Amino acid sequence: MSGHSQFKNIMYRKGAQDARKAKVFAKISREIAVAVKECGADPESNTRLRSALLSARSENMPKDNVDRAIKKALGGEESAEYHSVRYEGYGPGGVAIIVEGLTDNKNRTAPEVRSAFSKFGGNLGEANSVSFQFERVGYVSYPKESASEEAMFDAVIDAGAVDLVSNECFEIICSLEQLSIVRDRLVTKFGDPLEAKVAWRPKNYISVDAETAKILFKLIETLEDNDDVQSVVTNCEIPNE
Repeated sequence: MSGHSQFKNIMYRKGAQDARKAKVFAKISREIAVAVKECGADPESNTRLRSALLSARSENMPKDNVDRAIKKALGGEESAEYHSVRYEGYGPGGVAIIVEGLTDNKNRTAPEVRSAFSKFGGNLGEANSVSFQFERVGYVSYPKESASEEAMFDAVIDAGAVDLVSNECFEIICSLEQLSIVRDRLVTKFGDPLEAKVAWRPKNYISVDAETAKILFKLIETLEDNDDVQSVVTNCEIPNE
């Protein structure tokens, strides 16, 4: 490969990474703005804002971007009025999917989400058509280098959480009522987490084969690429391969 071609490939990758960062920053800014408008700019008393600020930190979002989003929300400069939306349906293999977002135009977002489901063999359902298969829980995550698994497990139990899952990171599950307490107790031991939020947890999992998993990943990627979508949750169990 020529040096010119290598340079073009490097620039393309950098451009793609920059575009992804810009999209992530825009979504976090939207979440910050909505959180501030709902409950004010004090993260100590605003759990939603604190969660958004943790997301900003984990994505290395510049402080200027964060401050700008807060100031715009406080000053009423945010021209768009965002509304929380939730879509539920089934993906390939009968996997249950919950899509949550913030949109200033439901008439734009709903057809786009429906189109993504249809394109990859899924079906968008009615409200509450799949959410009964999930439960609302408190969720806190830490990078693996934060502590040994044994130390993290002991801290999680002491904090009052109900479960610790060790994947790419430590995932701590607790009741909604205990989220603030568990988060604060873990912060005193390990510093700020990657995330601390209210989340959906599947009550049961659907196992799919590798081919179905590939299609499902494409659906999730398409949904997450939508500017109005903040999160996508499934009850899929992915095979190791």
